[in-house]
Amino acid sequence: MSLADRLRAEIMARREDLIALTQDLIRIPTLNPPGAHYREICDYLDRRLRASGFDTEFIRATGAPGDSDKHPRWNIMARREGVRAGPCVHFNSHIDVVEVGHGWSMDPFGGEVIDGKIYGRGACDMKGGLAASIIAAEVFIATCADYVGAIEISGTADEESGGFGGVAYLAERGYFSPSRVDHVIIPEPLGKDRICLGHRGVWWAEIETLGEIAHGSMPFLGDCAVRHMGAVIARMEEHLFPALAARRTEMPVVPEGARHSTLNINSVHGGEPEQAADYTGLPSPCVPDRCRMVIDRRFLIEENIGAVEAEVREMLENLRVSRPGFDYTIRELHRVLPTMTDRDAPVVGAVARAVAEVFGRDADYVVSPGTYDQKHIDRIGRLKNCIAYGPGILDLAHKPDEYVGIADMEQSALVMALALAELLNE
Repeated sequence: MSLADRLRAEIMARREDLIALTQDLIRIPTLNPPGAHYREICDYLDRRLRASGFDTEFIRATGAPGDSDKHPRWNIMARREGVRAGPCVHFNSHIDVVEVGHGWSMDPFGGEVIDGKIYGRGACDMKGGLAASIIAAEVFIATCADYVGAIEISGTADEESGGFGGVAYLAERGYFSPSRVDHVIIPEPLGKDRICLGHRGVWWAEIETLGEIAHGSMPFLGDCAVRHMGAVIARMEEHLFPALAARRTEMPVVPEGARHSTLNINSVHGGEPEQAADYTGLPSPCVPDRCRMVIDRRFLIEENIGAVEAEVREMLENLRVSRPGFDYTIRELHRVLPTMTDRDAPVVGAVARAVAEVFGRDADYVVSPGTYDQKHIDRIGRLKNCIAYGPGILDLAHKPDEYVGIADMEQSALVMALALAELLNE
């Protein structure tokens, strides 16, 4: 019996364990924000991984954005050494999930199994991938007990809000340095037969237009900041959106629309604050003197972050010159540079050969439209040999009735186990 057949048989023998593990993880509601139940899920992973021979460590991201005594940012790092020194393969999964939202037809934290799928918030993004990586490691250890090097598994906080209380914090402290780790696989839901090499860049900014308050019955005595913001949106529609749509990357970004530069108007708010839901009065008649917009600009590896920022500032300056009374402020909220691992990187080759073994066809190479924690492993950890590979359909992430396929998890676990066999067996 071949190694692939032995690993497959071990995974199938643990099918019920894989299902139960995924359900248990889903049933811990690690909502972010605010960052709930992080210690609870780390304690659960600690019990599981120590039982499989891993040494574990808890790391709180003290002082990181979002960390507080009420909602501490806990992470778990687990490591299992082989028979002698050698390379280290690290599986990194984020433990947080986004808000539930509306439109669910079942308990979002029930972990219900229907027609070969496990449902729940985080099932796809990315507790199914975390479970598959644990099963892959356990099966590999049981089958290839004399491996060299080390296997690491981490559960990290706050990926959904930037990763600063998770992978960024750990990378700053050397946990993802090339002297410690050689290969990183992040089991994000990019598809069981696809290797994700990286992601686009992001620039978030808040634009505020300025006006002058006055009585709403005499708006000519004031200056409406909302109308000024309307001029910003009009200029975006006329010039900026068409310019971005005309740019196209050579990065294999999915879906197709994300191969272009994009801009999302994330929020707009002008005038007096919204009142509480139980307020029964009318608004006061005022000309709004402030209007704020948050923009989410996704850019390509061929674009320069300085040019991305300058393009928006130039648009606003042109309005200042051409529109009477127009004034504004702008401040950056967040920036992430694009990243893409080379196709000839060792971890890419190992996973690609494993995909071909399991599915009988070449792997597809893709790039994510949004960012994930590879950005911190690359930029802070200075570790380029990193990819995302895991079960699940990206389009289901953050949606109601999110699910992960059981068969997809089994096949992805086999791919991960075969990659371990190549990277850690002499």
